[in-house]
Amino acid sequence: MPPRSWGNRTIAATTGVAARSVSRILARHGVARLAACDPITGAPIRATRASAHRYEHAAPGELVHVDVKKLGRIPDGGGWRIHGRGPRPGATRRIGFDYVHAMVDDHSRFAYAEVLPDEKGATCAGFVQRAAAAFAAAGIGRIERVITDNARNYRGCRVFAEAVTGLGARQKFIRPHCPWINGKVERFNRTLAIEWAYRRPYATNDDRTLALSAWLEYYNQRRPHTACAGRSPISRLSPT
Repeated sequence: MPPRSWGNRTIAATTGVAARSVSRILARHGVARLAACDPITGAPIRATRASAHRYEHAAPGELVHVDVKKLGRIPDGGGWRIHGRGPRPGATRRIGFDYVHAMVDDHSRFAYAEVLPDEKGATCAGFVQRAAAAFAAAGIGRIERVITDNARNYRGCRVFAEAVTGLGARQKFIRPHCPWINGKVERFNRTLAIEWAYRRPYATNDDRTLALSAWLEYYNQRRPHTACAGRSPISRLSPT
């Protein structure tokens, strides 16, 4: 039995098992990272980034995850990905942010997203209604529960609560300081950033926004997903 202070590379060097395999085994058994453990006892001393138990709801619509990702807007003519990080004559500073609102189905990983100007409660409420309509068109006719973080635009926001109730759904919140409970939409946000927002240099902010719908169609209809056994999210939905 290796000492509690061994990391994945040390265990790998000792056992002959690949370091990545060791990491997967440790994660599968809910073992916290060394940085999150007491160096003497090995007991967790702060929240880790992963849940000890992976879960998935049995049917589409039983639970959907909702979140907002903030992205810096792109100035006309392109940002630093086109021109580099140095100063650019005539460049506009502080042009603000876009807010990418996303909803992900827990069972199928089917997703819907929009680029919106803010993350106010009324904006979030409108988004969740449009997202539910998009889910219904894809075959998720009923949403039972909507889970979000504890931000003020979700928790204690009457207009958002009314929008969720209007769907016939129940509102849920993650435990404080436990963002991984909403991990499916957090992971979607990372995929969205890599494969859409930062996939290529965009000449204007509108160019990036217009590219979102095509990427969403690809993500839902054709992109292989590990949680779907290598198939696309739409494969887990029954046709309407």
